[in-house]
Amino acid sequence: MSEDHLEFHPAPKVPEFRPPVGAVDAHCHIFGPAAKFPFAPERKYTPVDAPKERLFALRDHLGFARNVIVQATCHGKDNAAMVDALLDAGPGRARGVAIVDMDVADAELEALHAAGVRGVRFNFLKRLVGNAPLERYARTAERIEALGWHVVVYFEAHELADLEPFLSKIPGVLVVDHMGRPDVAEGVGGPSFARVLAFMEGRPDAWIKVSCPERLTVAGPPYDDVVPFGRTLVERFPDRVLWGTDWPHPNMRSHMPDDGALVDVIPRIAPTAELQRKLLVDNPMRLYWPGETAEGGR
Repeated sequence: MSEDHLEFHPAPKVPEFRPPVGAVDAHCHIFGPAAKFPFAPERKYTPVDAPKERLFALRDHLGFARNVIVQATCHGKDNAAMVDALLDAGPGRARGVAIVDMDVADAELEALHAAGVRGVRFNFLKRLVGNAPLERYARTAERIEALGWHVVVYFEAHELADLEPFLSKIPGVLVVDHMGRPDVAEGVGGPSFARVLAFMEGRPDAWIKVSCPERLTVAGPPYDDVVPFGRTLVERFPDRVLWGTDWPHPNMRSHMPDDGALVDVIPRIAPTAELQRKLLVDNPMRLYWPGETAEGGR
């Protein structure tokens, strides 16, 4: 396993952009602490401890009201750290996306739902999971459909053509992680991003996260090369986009982003107050807190 990770930024700046009231960081993680919540033996990387207290402090520092905490592969199917954070976030202030398998017990699914989990994540990145277990993913999707959960999918754009027949069989809402990881070097008009756009056009129940410029960039901060990709998605699919920090940025090797600087990218990809509110408040509230008002969280 790899342990050449970078530690998350110790003192992110206060962003110049002030998120609207009720804003949601819709993609972040909790790791450990390993002494209490051990990492999975089969993991492909070992992150630094990134406990719930640091996440909640960052939430408040950046001006957000809520978090969607996403289970990552280093904790495998043991969702205990994520659930612990959900239960301690404060009333209505966090939701979760779990990793479960097709043979998960009904009682465990019900407990996850009660804690605030509203989706499962399917990872297709070969460097993290090898060959994705498609049959098990399909059965898992069937298991969680009755709960009203959605499926989050993490792939690279060059794999999308091969994955589309499988993805087309998954019922309900799909959420695509990190802009579908297009090849930024191709430019916004390149073939890999064209595949992502076509997928979004062809599936009206697909959502997409305009997150992780730090992972996609070729040029580095301030991520000028990634901004056109995010802006295109926000302007073309304003009611189906989400944004998240990806804190604490696991498995990063090139550089560790300043989360305050990442927040300052938001007005560059969502240039109007209306688009900003949809991206940060209306859309995540509709997906993760349907029927609730945003103002209750801050």
